[in-house]
Amino acid sequence: MPQIRPGRVRTKRTNGRAPLELSKVEPQDVNIREGEVKSIVCADCRTWRRLMGGNATLKIREHQLNDQERCPGSGQVIKLDMSVEEWGEKLLTADSTARVRRSARQHYKPLPAPPKPVARMVPAPVTAAGALTAYREHLKKCRTASVAGRCAGTHRCADGARLAALYEQLQRTQEHRDRTRQAFARERARFDRRYTATAQKTAAAEWARHSEATANARATTKRSGTRVEEANNTCRTIPGAVSEFRGPDVPLHPQRISA
Repeated sequence: MPQIRPGRVRTKRTNGRAPLELSKVEPQDVNIREGEVKSIVCADCRTWRRLMGGNATLKIREHQLNDQERCPGSGQVIKLDMSVEEWGEKLLTADSTARVRRSARQHYKPLPAPPKPVARMVPAPVTAAGALTAYREHLKKCRTASVAGRCAGTHRCADGARLAALYEQLQRTQEHRDRTRQAFARERARFDRRYTATAQKTAAAEWARHSEATANARATTKRSGTRVEEANNTCRTIPGAVSEFRGPDVPLHPQRISA
């Protein structure tokens, strides 16, 4: 295994701060293992940086915060006031202590929602008749109950007022729907009547046109320009014409054909 030589310190310039003792640095923020590159977490930029030097005094290598600004932690002197074995024991102790302090993960369950009142647990009616029925049942139970603010006379409790408002809303909605359906039915009937009248007029005009066109058969056949069509249209027999079905009679007795 090749030996890793420590980086040389090319300049004696430091950041002017007092030397930082290794015993005062968190053991997990520094690495001084033998055979590995010595490094430390810069206290200013919190990034791992290489330690330059080889004796009991090391120095953080110069580095930049960005393209134009130099990190103030560059050149910080690190004093090795403890051996590698002491640092390793301190690292193991810190790791075991952290494991003991680490508590088990807690899972917080959301609190259940408060239950709804009994009057609100009943499914909301979807029709005006259902809302009216629920409102009447509520009046019967509420008027006989011995609680403050119950329904009495013209006074209504919160649930009674809610059911009454729901009934009025559904009643208005139902009336609006009925008016819309009636208007649509009237418009549909008017359209059907107009369509039927138009269709009758169109059919009568079409039949009248065909009747006028076929009233004079002779004129129709003359326009066609053939004698056969004229004869067929006037139902007359053409002299000398031979039917296509005329031919030799079918023999009724066996025929003997000599060789």
